[in-house]
Amino acid sequence: MMGLLLFISLVVQSNAGNVQTGTEVGNKAPEIVEQTVKGNQLKLSSLQGKVVLIDFWAAWCPPCRRENPHVVAAWEKYKDKSFKTGEGFTVLGVSLDNSKTDWQKAIKDDGLAWDTHVSDLKGWNSKHASVYGVRSIPTNFLVDGNGIIVAKDLRGADLEQALSKLLK
Repeated sequence: MMGLLLFISLVVQSNAGNVQTGTEVGNKAPEIVEQTVKGNQLKLSSLQGKVVLIDFWAAWCPPCRRENPHVVAAWEKYKDKSFKTGEGFTVLGVSLDNSKTDWQKAIKDDGLAWDTHVSDLKGWNSKHASVYGVRSIPTNFLVDGNGIIVAKDLRGADLEQALSKLLK
């Protein structure tokens, strides 16, 4: 399956001018523009050139919190690696929290050391969850350095396996 996803990604990259924006593998990931936990504006497109995991989660979500150690391990292992379509790996954490305090505490408690955390603090009414069709969390999208979705809903070791296949 991963071989097919990589093939799709390579085909899409070669036709970059014809790529449809959407949330399916092979689509250009929809733009996310939102405030970070520190109050600065962050755009997904500003991360282009890196492999990015768009990770929808929340502090109040036990399955999300159980998945966070796997995401942290992948970030630690791959953050400085060279990929076929970019340099480095990061996580764009999109929180579906309503409470900034709870969100900040979960980031600290779970060791989510990357600085790309965003939220509109509207919970399930998050505009980003709506655009990405998020119906349950955790939900994630792996985006290559060209902004193309190459995989979805990776859990545990599947995230590291997908990242290893994207390496140079």
